[in-house]
Amino acid sequence: MKNIRNFCIIAHIDHGKSTLADRLLDFTGSVTDREKQDQLLDNMDLERERGITIKSHAIQMEYTHEGEEYVFNLIDTPGHVDFSYEVSRSIAACEGALLIVDAAQSIQAQTISNLYLALENDLEIIPVLNKIDLPSANPEEVTDDIVDLLGCDPSEVIPASGKTGMGVENILKAIIDRIPAPEGNLNEPLQALIFDSVYNPFRGVETYFRVINGSITKGQHIKFINTGKTYFADEVGTLKLNQVPKKEIKAGDVGYLITGIKDAREVKVGDTITDAKNPTTNAIEGFEDVKPMVFAGIYPVDTEDYEELRNSMEKLQLNDASLVFQPESSAALGFGFRCGFLGMLHLEIIQERLEREFNMTVITTVPNVSYYAYTNKNPDEIVIVNNPSDLPEPSTLNRVEEPYIKATIITKSDFVGPVMSLCIEKRGQITNQTYLTIERVELSFDMPLAEIVFDFYDRLKTVSKGYASFDYSPIGMRASKLVRVDILLNAQTVDALSALVHADNAYTIGKKMTEKLKELIPRQQFDIPVQAAIGAKIIARETIKALRKDVTAKCYGGDISRKRKLLEKQKKGKKRMRQVGNVEIPQQAFMAVLKLND
Repeated sequence: MKNIRNFCIIAHIDHGKSTLADRLLDFTGSVTDREKQDQLLDNMDLERERGITIKSHAIQMEYTHEGEEYVFNLIDTPGHVDFSYEVSRSIAACEGALLIVDAAQSIQAQTISNLYLALENDLEIIPVLNKIDLPSANPEEVTDDIVDLLGCDPSEVIPASGKTGMGVENILKAIIDRIPAPEGNLNEPLQALIFDSVYNPFRGVETYFRVINGSITKGQHIKFINTGKTYFADEVGTLKLNQVPKKEIKAGDVGYLITGIKDAREVKVGDTITDAKNPTTNAIEGFEDVKPMVFAGIYPVDTEDYEELRNSMEKLQLNDASLVFQPESSAALGFGFRCGFLGMLHLEIIQERLEREFNMTVITTVPNVSYYAYTNKNPDEIVIVNNPSDLPEPSTLNRVEEPYIKATIITKSDFVGPVMSLCIEKRGQITNQTYLTIERVELSFDMPLAEIVFDFYDRLKTVSKGYASFDYSPIGMRASKLVRVDILLNAQTVDALSALVHADNAYTIGKKMTEKLKELIPRQQFDIPVQAAIGAKIIARETIKALRKDVTAKCYGGDISRKRKLLEKQKKGKKRMRQVGNVEIPQQAFMAVLKLND
């Protein structure tokens, strides 16, 4: 066990994590020339297309140093804040971390937040200065920044280049010397932490785990503590580039387990695996529950696919534990799910993955939160409003209460102004402002949950250049002046586009929505009025003009009344058409309403 090293690679986006992982794999001879390709560990099509890492990837390498054989378990992690939950889970399975900093970009937001995550888990940090071969690199200055951040010695920062492979040997030496070997007792009952899982249609759920104490053998009778279910370990092994079956995985090592589980709900990331006959008494502390930052409704295009969508979401949740969902229904779209995501990119990736991996085409709608409404008839009885269409008529309404949260934002002092104006625009009230250091400020706001569920987090990242971290906790319900804005297409209400908004913002939102829909709904053979209304009062209107055939083309000269007769006839036809006409709303229209600020 003393020759095992478990470590992960953490950094900001595009600082060269996956490329450096390639060099480590090359240097240790873990991949053959035939298998080599750039960003080898990014094996999802989506990752290759976008050039980003979405999933953490675990891989085992063997390396001989000074005559001794070492086993390295490397986990490559994503850099986007939307996938920070992946990083926190990878960190829990390691004893050390390579903190990679781009010599041209210096320290950025995710460098700092991922570093704090690693320090909270008492990981040994090895700072690596990457991309020093770039002409724009500034190694001396960036090394000083790293020393200021970590309080380490400048000689501990390893200069390297993922492109040329320079410094890779020093990194491997530092991993052996600085990262502690895993601690664990082989003689204790089996205790292993599940840090990831993936659904394989042929073999059921594949579980990735890290053994803390004891060992797990092929054919062993095992038990998952969280669910209390028992299984037989059909296959255990280590994760090289492909899975390598083994007889036994011992304490301190990382491996995979196949038990033939077909139901995705039976495996929980963060659960403890133990022996069924001789179970461990204490479960490993799992991961903290994930806090969704963005909510949206996801509905199948065809209501009959609801069950299939549920199964797909459960299988996807295995692979991406930061996805949270619960059933909800809408008058226009039928049954679907209200899902929580960690950001807009996460929402986009999930939608894309549902489409590619499970062939599920889905409609994404405006997210909503639950409100409490009170009527004049019985002012003490709560009417729970989950959907804007459930709100009682304005004439019978006494008051509406909406959920409020306490938002804590930590940012650099340069961005206090823009962050404050964003929060005030979202109806936030500032309650506190503390300077943690000269550079970092903590701002506290009381805000309505409805204002942050959608694009708030993304806009916060934009105004703070990615340097703001955001956390929130609910503080109860407060009365607010809310109204329901309905969208009417050709005088028909479209339920899926209705929204509950604050009375002060109703006009602006109504105007923006109608303008956006005018651009997106294709022109028909008749005029389509797009209206925004509160109750019976129309507050904004746009008209999508009809496509018209030139009926007067055949008139050449002659009296004007002949042309007028033809135009009147056309007008009459259009009017009749409009009475029976139906308007299809394209998927982009639902999505665009979510992005009114673009």
